[in-house]
Amino acid sequence: MKFFIPRTAKGFRLWLAIGAIASFSHLNAHADSLSFNKIFSDKGESKRLHYQAVFTAKGEEHQLEVWRDGQQRLKRRTDDTIEIYANRKPGDVEYSLSILDLKKHIHTRIDRTNLYRIGNFTDWFDLAHGLKHPKGEYRLEKASAPAKAPEPLSACQWYDLIQSDRATHICWSARYRLPMLIVTSEGQTAWRISVVDEKSIAPGTFTIHDEGYIRNDANQDIEKD
Repeated sequence: MKFFIPRTAKGFRLWLAIGAIASFSHLNAHADSLSFNKIFSDKGESKRLHYQAVFTAKGEEHQLEVWRDGQQRLKRRTDDTIEIYANRKPGDVEYSLSILDLKKHIHTRIDRTNLYRIGNFTDWFDLAHGLKHPKGEYRLEKASAPAKAPEPLSACQWYDLIQSDRATHICWSARYRLPMLIVTSEGQTAWRISVVDEKSIAPGTFTIHDEGYIRNDANQDIEKD
């Protein structure tokens, strides 16, 4: 997968469409006996968390690293190619994103409201946990580990998220509030946490270094469009 950050609202829509900032999930969901929001909840999560994950998208493997400072600051780095910084006020659903293309040296800024305006419904939970809030009909059930699934890094409970008779297997950690493993209905590991810790985050982690970068305000482009 190639990542780029465009300079126009039209190009930005295309960039979002290829999933450069989307969390892992193509599933649909709807309130049921076991609901997505209740099972995959961020309530009580650690104030500080750092993790690394390996995920597969469009047949290619990618490396992701995330730092969470409570629910106010977030940093995501993918493949030494893209860095995303998210910030919000305590208790606020709105957030602002700074997205750095590390190869092309472009820094794009966009707010949650404008993401929604162009049809990308990425929320803070999606960015922080690697599991996107889905839409539509579903059935969610407690389950056992699928055959030949790798051993999770930490204890977690398996759930099957079933849609159109296809089950995606998710092993959710109540301690870290993370999917430790996600296995497709074909038995392929689509997401695996390889490192996780709750240590203090180094000073400067959330400082954006964009010296020499082209700065692009997508908010202005979208609001004018």
